[in-house]
Amino acid sequence: MTAFDTSTAISPDRIDWIRVSSCYLPLSTPISDAKVLTGRQKPMTEVAMLFVEIESRDGHRGLGLSYSKRAGGPGQFAHAQEIAPTLLGEDPSDIARLWTRMAWAGASVGRSGMAVQAIGAFDVALYDLKARRASLPLAKLLGAQRESVRCYNTSGGFLHTPLDQLLVNASASRERGIGGIKLKVGQPDQALDIQRVAAVRQHLGDHVPLMVDANQQWDRPTAQRMCRIFEEFNLVWIEEPLDAYDFEGHAALADKFDTPIATGEMLVSAAEHAELIRHRSADYLMPDAPRVGGITPFLKIMGMAENAGVSLAPHFAMELHVHLAAVFPTEPWVEHFDWLEPLFNERLQLHEGRMLVPTRPGLGLSLSEQARQWTRQHAEFGQRP
Repeated sequence: MTAFDTSTAISPDRIDWIRVSSCYLPLSTPISDAKVLTGRQKPMTEVAMLFVEIESRDGHRGLGLSYSKRAGGPGQFAHAQEIAPTLLGEDPSDIARLWTRMAWAGASVGRSGMAVQAIGAFDVALYDLKARRASLPLAKLLGAQRESVRCYNTSGGFLHTPLDQLLVNASASRERGIGGIKLKVGQPDQALDIQRVAAVRQHLGDHVPLMVDANQQWDRPTAQRMCRIFEEFNLVWIEEPLDAYDFEGHAALADKFDTPIATGEMLVSAAEHAELIRHRSADYLMPDAPRVGGITPFLKIMGMAENAGVSLAPHFAMELHVHLAAVFPTEPWVEHFDWLEPLFNERLQLHEGRMLVPTRPGLGLSLSEQARQWTRQHAEFGQRP
């Protein structure tokens, strides 16, 4: 047996420089959903973005992101600064090990919620670096099943939008090449919800995919009543009819009605999604990679969903989720939100109801000058090669 020749061993790359940025994306119109009309939240006027840029000794770079709505942005940025130094000098290829390292660095604040949302931005950046280094789109690196995914629009169907404008927005989305239309429901006056859904269904016709989203604002009796009424509209799904953690309530609806139940966007760990799946609470699982801690836990959730025979429809951040959805074995849906577009120099392409997976290496994204202008704080660690 020949002894291993250490002189030919390849020295691993290492992380030399990290930049963490807190960027606030303003929304042109304050956004209202059922949580606003029930008095639980205020209209949303901005999205707090957390960006992480990583560069290695060998000159490879990666870009990652996380976000928060209404609250949590400063906390994510603060925790990101706490854990960033733990990555310096580490091999950027060891993504799973580095996720665990960051989780232990902040163990006292837990392994869900704001803590893992900060980790998520680093995790995405490491995957972006790895895919760029391989000159592959992220989807190809992970093992793509398809080159495009079905997409649906949400941003044109919020509750603050008048009914006549809803119809205009729905037509405009279809003309852009978006496949499905989602409407917000959950108003205190349920008759208005029924009126709006009926009007949009009639406007679009029976063949166009249509979804509704109650944003957790119904109790169990109301959810049963509304799910029964909405059966006639041939919906793709009814989203978050109950509180996000009412696993048993969602399971009862999924079992009783033909219209699929979708939920999961508000869960903030792989463990919480495991409970959702164990209870058979969703026909469509809606994990959000930044919210659960990045791509590393998202892949675990996808594996659980596949084994359980549950469909996938990731929440928000289409720029990231188009890659991850392309990896899922059965045909998924991706949510089309154009809110984040000003932050990047690149645009996703749509064709005949589908979103094309970018062919550029990594995520295929670079931060725009506008994103730099909206950045309120940043911190750098290490030295650029």
